[in-house]
Amino acid sequence: MLISSPNLPFIPWLVIDTGRGKLSAFADLKTHQGQDVLRGLLASADIFSQGYRPQSIAALGFSPEDAAQISPGIVYVSLCAYGHAGPWASRRGFDSLVQTATGFNHAEGKAAGADGPKELPMQILDHTTGYLMAFGAMMARLRQAREGGSWHVKVSLAQTGRWLWNLGRLDDGLTAADLTADAILPFIEQGASGFGALRGVRHAAVMSATPAFWQRPAMPLGSHEAVWPSRG
Repeated sequence: MLISSPNLPFIPWLVIDTGRGKLSAFADLKTHQGQDVLRGLLASADIFSQGYRPQSIAALGFSPEDAAQISPGIVYVSLCAYGHAGPWASRRGFDSLVQTATGFNHAEGKAAGADGPKELPMQILDHTTGYLMAFGAMMARLRQAREGGSWHVKVSLAQTGRWLWNLGRLDDGLTAADLTADAILPFIEQGASGFGALRGVRHAAVMSATPAFWQRPAMPLGSHEAVWPSRG
């Protein structure tokens, strides 16, 4: 379930791009009512993931320690821009800013022969960090099942960037040909959503007996009640 504030701005295409498979509800955590809503959801949650600065959500009563009190055994995943310690820990940031701060845009511009920085062709820090968050949450759930306790997974865009830098670079990478539309077509599906008919990449998992799919389509923010579906 994606919890959003009804009072914060959002980018519509990002809601479409990342909304498959999720319920979407509103809760204003700056109100007592919104805080009660989130506490009610946390009480029966297995994993809680949040992407605010280290101290901002804690000030609203939802630190890792608070979440563990509400739901003992929970896995709490924290994402921030520049790291959870150090002089930049309290700074706001998102992928494009962190790409600039960590040198990616300078390197991309230099490789392309551009006069100045150049953005990467994808939000590489967002996507890679999302995979690391999911992996960390699964490993924490495994350890929780074996050892008990509540667990806190910490990731940051800047540390993801550092890891990617250390993987090395391909020579003449900008000369690689883009995939053609015909090559991509077998991996595309179309379906109904809260935004009309949408075309997107199929689920990455391939299984013969139980094919993977998204049961819920992307929906506008706040389309659902902030209540877990019945498991009966």
